[in-house]
Amino acid sequence: MSWYALFVEGGKEELVQRYLELYFNKSNLMSIVPKRKVPEKKYGVTRHVKKKLFPGYILIQTNMDRLTYNKIRNIPKVHSVVNTGPAYSTQQGFYISKLEDKEINFISKLLNEEGLIEYSQVCIENSLVNVISGPLFGMENLIKKVDKRKNRAKLHFDFRGKEMKFDVGIEISNG
Repeated sequence: MSWYALFVEGGKEELVQRYLELYFNKSNLMSIVPKRKVPEKKYGVTRHVKKKLFPGYILIQTNMDRLTYNKIRNIPKVHSVVNTGPAYSTQQGFYISKLEDKEINFISKLLNEEGLIEYSQVCIENSLVNVISGPLFGMENLIKKVDKRKNRAKLHFDFRGKEMKFDVGIEISNG
């Protein structure tokens, strides 16, 4: 089975995920709405909020054929299956672009079983960020900026040919 991305109506990712669970058996299609946990301070109180990693998108793993494609397209709030080329050509027949292995491997390394990027514990010495534990362990090169006041790290990486930027929560330790 391969991984694909669905473009869905914004804010309706969980609803579409429930539809997918109703329409498909888990052995035929698995879906995930990747999220990240970030601290937010409001009125002096810090809360730990879950935000979508890719708002408006759901990642699915399935064997994509014409029947599966049409079934997905008929689910309410699904706009399209993300594709980098034509869905049908006379030379190749039916074709939908898969997510590249490096992209899905990177995302799956960050996510836990619930599809959430948890906090990583970091140590900052002489402006160098060292990840001690957590999903960012060994990925220090992706961290472009650290906001000590908000306890967030800004990550940059390529996804579907675009540079993606997003914040993840971190815990800063003192050496």
